[in-house]
Amino acid sequence: MPKVVRPVPPSALRSFLATEAAGGILLMAAAALAMIVANSPLYSIYYDALHAPIGPVLTNKLGPMNAHLWINDALMAVFFLLVGLEIKREFVDGELAIWADRRLPFLAAAAGMIVPAGVYLFIIAGEPDLVNGWAIPAATDIAFAIGVLALLGKRAPTSLKLFLTTVAIVDDMGAVAIIALAYTAEINTLALGASAAILAGLYALNKSGVMRLWPYLILGAFLWYFVLLSGVHATIAGVLVALMIPVVRTPGTPDSPISPLHKLEHAITSWVAYLIVPLFGFANAGVPLAGIGLAEFVAPLPLGIAAGLFIGKQIGIFGSVWLAVKFGLATKLPGATWLQIYAVAMLCGIGFTMSLFIGALAFPDRPELIEEAKIGVLMGSLLSAVIGYAILRLAPIRHPHQAGDMRSSVKNED
Repeated sequence: MPKVVRPVPPSALRSFLATEAAGGILLMAAAALAMIVANSPLYSIYYDALHAPIGPVLTNKLGPMNAHLWINDALMAVFFLLVGLEIKREFVDGELAIWADRRLPFLAAAAGMIVPAGVYLFIIAGEPDLVNGWAIPAATDIAFAIGVLALLGKRAPTSLKLFLTTVAIVDDMGAVAIIALAYTAEINTLALGASAAILAGLYALNKSGVMRLWPYLILGAFLWYFVLLSGVHATIAGVLVALMIPVVRTPGTPDSPISPLHKLEHAITSWVAYLIVPLFGFANAGVPLAGIGLAEFVAPLPLGIAAGLFIGKQIGIFGSVWLAVKFGLATKLPGATWLQIYAVAMLCGIGFTMSLFIGALAFPDRPELIEEAKIGVLMGSLLSAVIGYAILRLAPIRHPHQAGDMRSSVKNED
């Protein structure tokens, strides 16, 4: 009997890819513009505009707020809100709803965080002041990586795009945990208690069946403020709010029009992709290179970060996928060759947004180290992007058609 091609259920993740791809390309442009400005006579204007006090003083630790703080502590909370919504959607109603589908992304993401951290720690061995940067090369930038894949068009099978996105989503979970646990030095117990009380209120709203978004958003704004006061990074509030937003399950069908989670995700996705993330990239990627020679590029900190992203990510992710398939823990991605899978593992070395973010948290009182970390992030991300793209561009395509899902949609019928 001939093979029957069964229709692939609509996927919110698949439609999400289009926005992420365009946003990733815009992020590349914003980062390039930041580098141009930072190495031009406009640098002093760029720096002063980002760091001039514009108030108010929200915490004594931060002092007067400025544009850089508003972007990194407030706008990025909205980015983390979207990250949390994506995580919850995929676990409840998407590509990660079934344990069998979680296995490969979890294994790949775990190895893709552990190996880069190990590479970093190996390179900076003997430099105790740099140990706190171990998590910088552990992150993957979804928007940037998907943007690179978008430039390849149909040369990148859909299964690769879905795999990259689900790995990056699980990776984000790890990054959020790292930020909350590893980069919180002092705790204000009173503010933390207030945060817990507000979170309990959000949970009660969810369990009471409240489907309107505005109560969650109002309490979410208060949660952001008290988390900021607590000493835990304020962006974590975005993820916590997202986990409390109700979701209406719609397996195998388009998003429910009454689902609060889907409505909020659709409302903020474009703002995050087209404004917040590019603005963050522009505000954080500007590194003046005047006076920087080869010695600065191969210093332990930037070299450790670059090697962690470029070498650690590809070894960790590709190695874990190969071993998982070899030992029967997962099946090979449909429609993709091993060379294409290797190239996507390399693209996961584009850390950029999350790596820059963690770099600022790792060395809060050492601005010179933050600048060195930026150089490492840019080197590792650029190498991963260029070489990963080149391999995918030149790799032979096994199938002319696209794989429509991480699971095969083609089955034999008797």
